[in-house]
Amino acid sequence: MPKMKTHSGAKKRFRLTGTGKVMREQAGGRHLLEHKSSKKTRSIANDVQLNKPQAKKIKKLLGK
Repeated sequence: MPKMKTHSGAKKRFRLTGTGKVMREQAGGRHLLEHKSSKKTRSIANDVQLNKPQAKKIKKLLGK
């Protein structure tokens, strides 16, 4: 049987931690940053963890 291919869109958007959590970037941190407060930009810069149902789907796309 052929191997499952990793979903190209998913591998660009999500990453797995060592413990198996699925992390994603927050929206709004790419452009129009001038009018956003420093507090807002700092909080957007951090990655957040996906919830369990979504994480299960993403792990399948990543082939894990």
